[in-house]
Amino acid sequence: MLQNKHEYGKNEVLMSTSYVEISKGSTETTASAMRRFTKRVQESGIIPKKRSQRYAERTLSPLKQKRAKLTKLGKTKAYDRLKKLGKLVIKKRKGGSR
Repeated sequence: MLQNKHEYGKNEVLMSTSYVEISKGSTETTASAMRRFTKRVQESGIIPKKRSQRYAERTLSPLKQKRAKLTKLGKTKAYDRLKKLGKLVIKKRKGGSR
């Protein structure tokens, strides 16, 4: 059984569970049972799905989007004001001319 858990504080949330089960026959070797299990996992497509979910980014909540926009607007306004007053300090880049 492959599981994907996320912990939020003290609560554990089970995001999704994918079951792949095989039962070993009485005359079957462990190696052949492992091969059969591996094949079932590959056929089910669990691993590519979980790998794609690993780095997926969630969308920001509307409140966080609003705060980010307000912060950016405030910084832009302060930058424009300093530029207009001639008090803007322009830092030179290292590494020659571009």
